[in-house]
Amino acid sequence: MDSSDTTTGFHHLSSSPTSSPVSSPPAAIHSPCAACKILRRRCADKCVLAPYFPPTEPLKFTTAHRVFGASNIIKLLQELPASQRADAVSSMVYEANARIRDPVYGCAGAIFQLQKQVSELQAQLARAHAELINLQAQQKNLIALICMEMAQTQQGYCTTPQSTNALADSPNMYQNDAYFLDEISHGSVWDEPLWI
Repeated sequence: MDSSDTTTGFHHLSSSPTSSPVSSPPAAIHSPCAACKILRRRCADKCVLAPYFPPTEPLKFTTAHRVFGASNIIKLLQELPASQRADAVSSMVYEANARIRDPVYGCAGAIFQLQKQVSELQAQLARAHAELINLQAQQKNLIALICMEMAQTQQGYCTTPQSTNALADSPNMYQNDAYFLDEISHGSVWDEPLWI
């Protein structure tokens, strides 16, 4: 074998790209929903319960399953359009919690309590409104009395000069003046000397 062939083969090997294994992306691990995990069954890709019972909220499905049962929940969701399923699940979970707290009345008991509170608050509001009207009436009466007293006080100040004039014009004053004039005319006032 010639040395040139050896050199050419060496360059050919060095210039060829190194083949490395291509790493494929890891397959996505599908976590089963809380409903399938509790029911211990395989969670399909189109599981009707998965959007409403995520794996992080197992208590949500446990409560609803305890009262309504998984088959009834699935049947109800399948009969409803997709736009109403979230509200239906929320209603079932709320009713299930209420039924666990009050096995006899369930959600109706909570509604009755709320209606009772509304009635009590309406009665308190009516009493407060009546008391407000009463206070407003008392305020008007008080203002009227104050105005009457102020008017009477002003009338008293106005009649004071008139009373003074009436006293000055009384007949006794005229009698005293007439008596003084008579004494002067008779000379009795000047009978006594001014100096001793």
